[in-house]
Amino acid sequence: MDTTINALEMKAVDIRRSVLTLVKEGETGHTGSDLSCTDILVALYYNILNIDSKDPNDPDRDRYIQSKGHAAEVLWAILADKGFFHESELSTFSKFGSRLIGHPNNKVDGVEMNTGSLGHGLSVSVGIALAAKMDKKPYQTYTLMGDGELAEGSVWEGAMAAAHYKLDNLTAIIDRNGLQITGKSEDVMGMESLRAKFEAFGWHVIDVKDGNSMSELVEAFEAPTKTGKPKLIIAHTTKGKGISFAENQPQWHHKVPSDSEFAKAMEELDVRMEVLANER
Repeated sequence: MDTTINALEMKAVDIRRSVLTLVKEGETGHTGSDLSCTDILVALYYNILNIDSKDPNDPDRDRYIQSKGHAAEVLWAILADKGFFHESELSTFSKFGSRLIGHPNNKVDGVEMNTGSLGHGLSVSVGIALAAKMDKKPYQTYTLMGDGELAEGSVWEGAMAAAHYKLDNLTAIIDRNGLQITGKSEDVMGMESLRAKFEAFGWHVIDVKDGNSMSELVEAFEAPTKTGKPKLIIAHTTKGKGISFAENQPQWHHKVPSDSEFAKAMEELDVRMEVLANER
């Protein structure tokens, strides 16, 4: 597929449309959390990850763990678009008996492990990356964390182990939108300076000042790995990105849009798509 920055930006608009439709029809969803990490996942899935929906269990595939498991809607939208399951199944989201529940479910091809209990993704990813080293496998491991889950001690145990084992085949991303369900993350549990902390733990850290900028994200993902150092990308994102009335609003952490809000959101995304189309 076309992986130019413009094409990736257009894909991100499409995925945001799918996310809002899922949340609206499913009558549930972490809308703001989905929208803040949409650009991150588009950059990963359409430009970085070595995966193939026709061979989802390829032993040499890259591994992706969504530690920020509550943002499941954006993952479902992307996996369907990539062909891991038929797009018609999206209409079952959050319905009784559906595989597409509110957190990643490994009964679905493309999902490596069930997530949602925050703070576990990095430690599991360390194990996966270490296994690749031991088995002399070429695959890379990626994990996305929310900034709110960094209060979990297991994150820091994983960070310490990743550096100890020199896991330069591991990339962690922090969706640093600054908000969680109870308010500003720094008010709930101060964690700055994240860069200094992870560097002290032995990580190669890249700050992405605009974590919703596709060009900046791609540049960070493609940046050469430092031998013997795991990579951390701190993506300074905007919660609810792409929908004006949801941006930087804590109440949109988990919220279903009304009919009028849904219509306005779709209208804003249509305008954004038109702008991008004119830039081609």
